[in-house]
Amino acid sequence: MARAHKLFDVRNIIDLRDMVKQSAEIYGDLDAFLVKDKSGEVHKVSFLQFQSDINYLGTALCSLGLKGEMIAILSENRYEWCVSYLATVNGTGVVVPLDKELPQPEIKNLLERSDAMAVFCSEKYVDILKENKESLPNLKYIISFDKEISDDDALSYNELLNKGKQLIESGDKTFVEALINREEMNMLIFTSGTTDQSKGVMLSHKNIVSDMMAVSKLLYADNNDLILSILPLHHTYECTAGFLTMVYLGVTIAFCESLRHITKNLQEYKPTMIMSVPLILENVYSKIIKKAQKEKRYGILKCAIFISGLLFKMNIDIRRKLFKEVLDNLGGNLRLVISGAAALNPKAAKALRAMGLNIMQGYGLTECSPIVSVNRLDFYKDGSSGFPLPGIEVKIENPDADGIGEIKVRGPITMLGYYKNPEATKEVLRDGWLYTGDNGFIDKHGFLTIAGRKKNVIVTKNGKNIFPEDVELYLNKSEYIKESLVYGYDDENEEDTVVCAKIVPDMEVIAEKFGKAPEQDELYKLIKQEVLKANKKLSSYKKIKHFELCESEFEKTTTKKIKRYAELVSIKAIGEMMKVLNKKMK
Repeated sequence: MARAHKLFDVRNIIDLRDMVKQSAEIYGDLDAFLVKDKSGEVHKVSFLQFQSDINYLGTALCSLGLKGEMIAILSENRYEWCVSYLATVNGTGVVVPLDKELPQPEIKNLLERSDAMAVFCSEKYVDILKENKESLPNLKYIISFDKEISDDDALSYNELLNKGKQLIESGDKTFVEALINREEMNMLIFTSGTTDQSKGVMLSHKNIVSDMMAVSKLLYADNNDLILSILPLHHTYECTAGFLTMVYLGVTIAFCESLRHITKNLQEYKPTMIMSVPLILENVYSKIIKKAQKEKRYGILKCAIFISGLLFKMNIDIRRKLFKEVLDNLGGNLRLVISGAAALNPKAAKALRAMGLNIMQGYGLTECSPIVSVNRLDFYKDGSSGFPLPGIEVKIENPDADGIGEIKVRGPITMLGYYKNPEATKEVLRDGWLYTGDNGFIDKHGFLTIAGRKKNVIVTKNGKNIFPEDVELYLNKSEYIKESLVYGYDDENEEDTVVCAKIVPDMEVIAEKFGKAPEQDELYKLIKQEVLKANKKLSSYKKIKHFELCESEFEKTTTKKIKRYAELVSIKAIGEMMKVLNKKMK
């Protein structure tokens, strides 16, 4: 039986401009951001200064004739990204955050599809945008965060700030008094994937602030907290929860320079909170295990994790004493980790919690602004995505015998639709519900568990459904397997669908365990034993009958999810080629 959960009191906000205004009034000269300049010196930006910068930039944008227009942002995480986002949506136009890792043709494609009239960018993207500007008739302005002086190629962000300040001081209130319709599109977010696949998700102020306030009811944070922004801000998960919600709660934001610098930045800023994805957390767990094994302390570590976890369940918290070394390596102050974008390995979650990291694992999607459900700190189930946010309805459509069906969501967080794509919108928005395309089930205690993407389900010749993510979870439990990708192959010579897997061995662990890197035949035998161990825990129709080893990791999105579609397209092409060869052989 689910227990009652404490909900924190949150202040009501109408839209994001109201949020900025209230935060500036409440937190004033307290630190909103810590910003590192090119020399490495860290500068403090107050909530009042942040509000002023937004107003200055927004006023300048309106003076350029950008009122009601689409404005893109193409940059790494930085303070200017945050100012540009809110200067766009709080009275100018529609913001279009773009993935900085996209190849040039895809950047051009999204700028064209979004009808962007202006784009904010870091200096390194100016040349790319200049090369494509002539073939993008709507694009009038390139605004560089790093350029000091405007010219014919690009405008200077700093000069626009100064221009906006002068306009406001002379009485221009075009931006600060602009009417905001909280029901209309002000954010256009392209989903991850290739541009042919990606859809433009239309979100409103109402969508975003509803998600922010619902999330804020479940966690306590204030200006004594500092969050290190690690994940890309163009992704709605980091933008809503790691940026906008933190401004709302008065939390100080610092930016990780890159994943290569994460250890250094943790020591520099000593954050109390981070937003993360499973791959990062599982790597932390893996490094702790490897270090213990190398120092011949693995048995002691396992025992300490068990005792600490057991005592914690009895409300006796000795985690920070037992695992001081681990926590000090993460900055020493880390108290809360919010994990999303994919499923976190339950074994890693349990161990990290026992070491002192309070983990809130959740589920969401861009179309829901994005967070739908989350485990509470006081009541959680590893392997699940927790309970729906307050005020949000979640149901399972047409559940099968195991209770698994498509997850559908209803509430103020659901998107307005897909940009210029009414057919796709009709497919997912029906009778007030958003059909997520994810399969899952809700257990008797109310925990939502994700079973995998509906489109990823392997339907066997005998009509059985196999969720590849479930099978991958069993494979990935092996210390010798870094990652895996499970798929089905319909062989005309087989009675039923053949379950196959592509497996990336963890060569570092294997070499350390056996003293050297094994020969290919030995490696295959080792991994085969791990596949057989996984098969023992799987139903007969789910057992892996064929696998292949991969030398390099799978291609991933910027939130570290495997680009399953790209990998499976290549698998399908090979499969079709094999069918042709088999026919020729006959």
